[in-house]
Formats: sequence, C-alpha cells, structure tokens
Amino acid sequence: MDWMHYIWILVKVIAIFAVVMTMVPMLIWAERRAVAMFQVRVGPNRLGPLGLLQPLADALKLMMKEDVTPAGVDKRIYYIAPLLSFVPALLGAAVIPFGPAEWTRIVDLKHSLLFSFALSSLSVYAVTLGGWSSNNKYSLLGALRSAAQMISYELGMGLALIAVVMTTGSLSLAEIVERQHLYGWNIWGGSNWFLLPFMLLAFWMFGVAGVAETNRAPFDMAEAETELTAGFHTEYSSFKFAMFYMAEYVAMVIISSLVTTLFLGGWSGPGVSYALNPATGRLAIDGGIGMALLGVFWFVVKTFGFLFCYFWLRASLPRFRYDQLMAFGWKRLVPLGLANLFCIALVVAWRSNWF
Repeated sequence: MDWMHYIWILVKVIAIFAVVMTMVPMLIWAERRAVAMFQVRVGPNRLGPLGLLQPLADALKLMMKEDVTPAGVDKRIYYIAPLLSFVPALLGAAVIPFGPAEWTRIVDLKHSLLFSFALSSLSVYAVTLGGWSSNNKYSLLGALRSAAQMISYELGMGLALIAVVMTTGSLSLAEIVERQHLYGWNIWGGSNWFLLPFMLLAFWMFGVAGVAETNRAPFDMAEAETELTAGFHTEYSSFKFAMFYMAEYVAMVIISSLVTTLFLGGWSGPGVSYALNPATGRLAIDGGIGMALLGVFWFVVKTFGFLFCYFWLRASLPRFRYDQLMAFGWKRLVPLGLANLFCIALVVAWRSNWF
C-alpha cells in the first residue's frame, strides 16, 4: 500500500510538471499575440496557424545556439544560478490545490502557504548569484536592483498574506479555499460581506507584489534592457538563458495560481457543488470525477484571467524609475498593508466576540 501511495504521488508530479511546462510555450505565444493586439501590430503569424509554432522555433533556436561561458566567471555559481531559478518555481506547484478532489494536488501540507512563500523568495538568490558570478558590471547592477526590489515587495506580499491567514485561521492552501466558502469573503459573496473591502485591498496588494516578485513590467528593473543591456542574464546564452526565461513564466503561473487560491475562491464556480463533512470539518465535493474536473476548469479560467493582467500591464505601462519603484513599495504598499491588517483585526475580533 505504501508503494502504491508513492507511485501515485510520482504520477501526479509528472502530470503537473507536464501541464506547467506545456503552459510555458502557450503563455509565450499568448503574450506576444496579446501585446501585439494592444499595440496594434501583427505579432507572430508565420510559423503554423496564427503563429502557434513560433515558441517551438524559439526553443529550437536557443538549444542550437553556441553555449558561451565568458572568461572570469565563477563557473560553479554561474551554472547553478539558472537551476536555482527554475527548480523552486516548479516546486511551488506541489502544494497548490488545483481542484476539490485529493488527486488534484500533490500534497496537502498544514503549512503549505509558508512553503510556497519560502520557495518564491528563493528566486532572488538565483538572480543575485547569476549577476554576481557573471563578472559583468551590468549584470551585477541588475542583480542588486532585483535583490532590493524583492526585499521591498515581499513585505507588501507578506502583509497581504497575513490578512488572509487572520481571516481564515489557517496556513493550509486547501483549507483557505474551503474557509472562503464557510466565511463568505471571496468574490462569490456570502454572509460576512463586510470583510470584502479589506480582502479587495489585500488582493490588489498581493497582485502588485506578485508582479514585482516575478520581475515583470512595469517592475522589470532586474533586466532594464535600455539601461543594463539585459541585466542579470547578460552573460547567459543558449539553454542557460532559456532556463531563466522559462522560470519567469513558471513563476507567473504559480503567482496567478496563488491569487486564485487565496482571493478568488480557488476551484469554486458555477456548477461546482460541495458539502461540509461534520466529522472532519472539511468541504467534500458533492459528485464524481466530472464535478472535480469542473472545479479544475474554473481554477484554470481564473488563473488565466490573472495571467492576462500580466500581458495587459506589459503592453500598457512604462517601466518605473528605480526610485519610484522603491518608494512605491515602502511608502505605499507597506503603510496600506499595516492599515488593512489593523482594520481586519478589528473586524475579526468583533466577529469572534459576538458570533
């Protein structure tokens, strides 16, 4: 029985890995097409119908390029940095509940939110070590910018997460989704609708910090090609550069999945029915595999909805100046997060005293 349990976990790992890695070329194509439409230009349209084979051509081009290692680099760290960027981003998918059934998640940790947050923080080491080991002043500047940016915006992200934890009383992502239904503060409505304004502010803060954590426009100071050539990965080529590139899109998928899980009700949606199990205090799906697949469908729809915001921001907003980026993180997000926590603490205390 134990062997079957581990084999089943391995099957889920391979399946989720395949799905996430399949989404990467899809997102690259979708972003290029979406940005082209926003900016009234053509976009990829030559290889395959609607340019669908363009990501495959780009991947083959990167794999066939010469792998150049500049003189003077710290080779051990130089080669480890792309792996340190790519692997933690993938590991973040292990604890995300993609649906209401047990088989739609790899593991259900009691502290899965902390696990996911810790893995997202590791990306700063990849960027910093990659820029420092390259022996290039532009790469080093990009790495230092990224380190300062992530430290600043992780505070805002942490304050948004504390708001969720205070409201639900749990650090498990699966339980947070379930307690959104019990407490009713997610966007689908519910009994405690007075918590909704505070959750909307936390949702906005987490979304902004998530965009900054993934070094995406308008927070792409780690690359800033107009100032730093290509930033921290200037000296990377071939497949090592591709790993940094793929890690960015995998991180986008993980952040969007966390937004869906923490603020948008996770797998809930029209047609998905569930019931509270009195013995365990957990929600149980009211139906078979079809109901579970419907929950996965709504999760994917919400995740892609937030991913579209990434494309929208890139096409619409110019890059922040560095001083603007730092001021926004410390002078806007942190005070707003603290004020929001204070209000939520009052509401939660009032609720616990009177209900």
